Amino acid sequence: MAASRQHPGRWYSGKRHSGLHAGAASARSALAVLAASALLASCSSFNYWPGTVDNGTTASIPASSPRPASPAMAYAQASSEPDMTNFSAFIRDLWPEAAARGVSRRTFDAALAGVAPDPKIIALTKKQSEFVKPVWEYLASATSAQRLERGREQTTKWRDTFATVESRFGVDRKVIAGVWGMETNFGSTMGNYYVVEALATLAHAQYRGPFFRNELVTALTILEEGHTTRDKMIGSWAGAMGQTQFMPTSFTRYAVDFTGDGRRDIWSSVPDALASTGNYLKEHGWVAGLPWGFEVKLPTGYDYRHRNGTFASFAATGVRRMDGRTMPAAGEARIFLPAGARGPAFLVTKNFDVIKRYNNSDAYALGVALLGDMIHGGAGVQAAWPLDEKPLSRDEREDLQRYLANLGFSVGEPDGRIGSQTRAAITAYQERKGLIPDGHPSQTLLTHLRREL
Repeated sequence: MAASRQHPGRWYSGKRHSGLHAGAASARSALAVLAASALLASCSSFNYWPGTVDNGTTASIPASSPRPASPAMAYAQASSEPDMTNFSAFIRDLWPEAAARGVSRRTFDAALAGVAPDPKIIALTKKQSEFVKPVWEYLASATSAQRLERGREQTTKWRDTFATVESRFGVDRKVIAGVWGMETNFGSTMGNYYVVEALATLAHAQYRGPFFRNELVTALTILEEGHTTRDKMIGSWAGAMGQTQFMPTSFTRYAVDFTGDGRRDIWSSVPDALASTGNYLKEHGWVAGLPWGFEVKLPTGYDYRHRNGTFASFAATGVRRMDGRTMPAAGEARIFLPAGARGPAFLVTKNFDVIKRYNNSDAYALGVALLGDMIHGGAGVQAAWPLDEKPLSRDEREDLQRYLANLGFSVGEPDGRIGSQTRAAITAYQERKGLIPDGHPSQTLLTHLRREL
């Protein structure tokens, strides 16, 4: 996904997209995740809510975006027969805006011929699973044997391209491979929606205000410039396109013509897609030579208040790399506990956060990082996961946020999405109460909060 979402195309609230979505750097995506059965098939969403940024995969949306407008709600409740009179008026009103952006009448008419609003797409914006999959299940799917096998085949096939892209943009080839694998299973599942129709449906319904209208006009400019054709402009139901799922606005900002043929073809040109991803990550602050992070073993009785520091400071407290290697000589990192203090521990760096600009989700970023590492011989997660833990339902996550807010902690709007703000509030509450400050939203924590209120 590279538009303005936190994923050029995805969302997460824990969280979440490639600079393919059109959201702002701090944006948060609000589109719902596709059915669990489609997990990681294209743009692997994982019932988390990837945030949004300037990337472009499934379609991220700025955190400040308004709630879905009433037309979208009406669509979701309507019959399968679209109101074509109203839609025709929408298309007529769209033409002056497209023309002002350089779209010819010929391109406009050809792109929109036969296009109609699709009620199924509006329904997908409201599809939310009641329970969040545990992170270990998500990662197991992200790094499945099938995915690893295909990843090794494709990275071997495109070895020289990966090396050149890494050299040109300074972005670790393993991470680029991880994004490619997470987004479309290495180009095998790019979606099956005509992007213009998907975006027109969302724009007509006024979903997320002007966001999708702008994406729609931008998609028309991409056709006008000849980067692809109507029949090849396929993607997700939210408009994320190509091998690494860029939203149209992310495409215009970050896509690269790596082959030099005059087109930025992220659909059928693997070099263009990989280079575009490298450029996206570079432009969002990737630090060359700095690892994304690695799994670590914390010493018994570790003081979890030491959450941030240099690699040297962590080593001095007895933190050791799980792979037995020495800590980097320089650099800063922070402790990341995706399943709380009972689960595996990681040290992650600024580059981990750059991955989240593709999809603002901790789970997504960890999936990308581990997938890339394992394709290249890494061992994967070594410590045991707390498999007996029952994840909080969406309602329980909202309750947890409301309880924290009632106690004076800043969590934003209680929406059931556990992002960095909520985790910081959890950590502050845990420290106040003398609990292990791991920032983890657990059943035990929720019970604590309920008893207090």
